[in-house]
Amino acid sequence: MAGNKRIVITGIPGVGKTTLLSKMIQRLKANNPDCIVVSFGTLMLEVGQENGVRDRDHLRKLPISEQRRLQNIAAQRIATYEGMILVDTHAFISSPEGYYPGLPGQVLSIIRPTNFISVSARPEEIYNRRMRDTSRNRDRVTIAAVKGDLDVQSGMISACSVITGSPVMHVLNSEGKVDEVADEIITMMGL
Repeated sequence: MAGNKRIVITGIPGVGKTTLLSKMIQRLKANNPDCIVVSFGTLMLEVGQENGVRDRDHLRKLPISEQRRLQNIAAQRIATYEGMILVDTHAFISSPEGYYPGLPGQVLSIIRPTNFISVSARPEEIYNRRMRDTSRNRDRVTIAAVKGDLDVQSGMISACSVITGSPVMHVLNSEGKVDEVADEIITMMGL
């Protein structure tokens, strides 16, 4: 059935990716108890904290060379996992130097993803979700900026699919529909 899969799930902040992953793992664990979710950013943070990184929001402000180093270490850890792995990450990092790929070529060659899922939502929903989230130190955005970020995500994840030859599925996580979206992904991927 699922076998040895590495499914990379991306979404900009506010699309409901974490909630969606929680729903998916609840359903998948019933038939595949070894299925796990791995947060790429959390792995990077764990390594970064050894070098003075304060929190996840600080990660994206590091020099690109340091982000790249932390990405490679996180990817190497993920590559050691077996079974069905759901990798929770972002398609890009908005850094002071511009958009930096969350999944550059060297990371893709280490992780070797079998599938990509790109999660989005309507820009207005994303904006409202971000405004309600007090748990993070996020930059203020506009709905126009959210639309731009969705475009960048789509381009980045499509490039990842081309580079790896792995399929990408785009899903819309509308407000109040997370259960249906989780079921849709599981069904479409044959999990």
